[in-house]
Amino acid sequence: MSRVRAGGRAVTAIGIRAAPTDAAECARILADASRDRRTVRVVGGMTKSYIGDAGDIDTEVHTSELTGIVDHVPADLTVTVAGGTRIADLADALARAGQFLPLDPPHAEHATIGGVIASNSNGFWRARYGGVRDLLIGTRIALPDGTVVRSGGRVVKNVAGYDLNKLITGSFGTLGVIVEATLKVLPLPTASDGVVARFARGTDAFATAGAIARAASRPETVVVERTARDDWRLIATARGAPAAVARATADARREINARGGNAAIGGDELAELRELPAHATDGALVRVALPIAAQSAFADTAARLEGFATLVADAASGVLRVHVRGDDDAVTRAAEALLLAARVVGGGGRVERRAEHLRARLVASPTRTNGEQLMRRIKGAFDPAGILEPGRSP
Repeated sequence: MSRVRAGGRAVTAIGIRAAPTDAAECARILADASRDRRTVRVVGGMTKSYIGDAGDIDTEVHTSELTGIVDHVPADLTVTVAGGTRIADLADALARAGQFLPLDPPHAEHATIGGVIASNSNGFWRARYGGVRDLLIGTRIALPDGTVVRSGGRVVKNVAGYDLNKLITGSFGTLGVIVEATLKVLPLPTASDGVVARFARGTDAFATAGAIARAASRPETVVVERTARDDWRLIATARGAPAAVARATADARREINARGGNAAIGGDELAELRELPAHATDGALVRVALPIAAQSAFADTAARLEGFATLVADAASGVLRVHVRGDDDAVTRAAEALLLAARVVGGGGRVERRAEHLRARLVASPTRTNGEQLMRRIKGAFDPAGILEPGRSP
């Protein structure tokens, strides 16, 4: 396959691969595709390429040349960055200024700002700092009609009254290409610490996690993990001023000891758990969002399923991921049982990833937080020709 030329286009087996160098060029490429009815896939760091059904794609638009910090005002705690900038590169640049972006999505080494926003990809920091939508101040988006719009600026016909930032977050490239984003940043913490504990019962692990998450000392993360071959494990971490971190870890140890756990120094385990979506390439990975009070019972049900491999719960936000393995029938039954169990307790979920040969059985699709009819109307306003990400569109 031909290499993508910066600011140019290469004709390949897939059709056209383009790497625009600015917003205007990106918009022109989309307008050309819309005019010719050529389908388009938006490519960032390729960390969520397994979501949805790619279908037949005529044009790939790569954001690899849309990189770098556009504006950074440390005193205002804001940064404006090009959409193709990698999260890891932005973190390095902000650290030199004594600040950080409070987002910890999976695949941070390769994930791009635009991709994280488009996939609404949050990690374990969400409960402490807010999610992508909370941190996003503004965006510039290239649209299939050849224009570039800024959130808070031009109102797109038929979607007046809707917040453009909220619409584009989690849209998976179906509405436009995020060429620039302005986000909130925070001062870099000066201290960090963590504790880890094991429990024989999930009820004890989740009760402890809930108490730690509700503490006034406000930990940064509270995660519960279980594998098919091990006990329940709780990891709690804190970052901030030294005194605040010491108080948070002391509170966590007290709650752990009160429920029969043995606290040890920990926290490094989170890096591996955060990358579960990257490693769960066999079987199926199911992601659910639940009421906080429903996590323990759901986790117990999940751990008893045939094919259960791993469960990772962000206990402070109610987001759980369950990896199931086994023969095709067992994996399908387990995934369907998990989705049903989530709905029964007032939550929801989706198959986030599945083995390629299970494509016909299980659809790995984006979560739709709005009604399908509304999403189709919004899609029609932004992309009337329906060229953008047809396999991910509502």
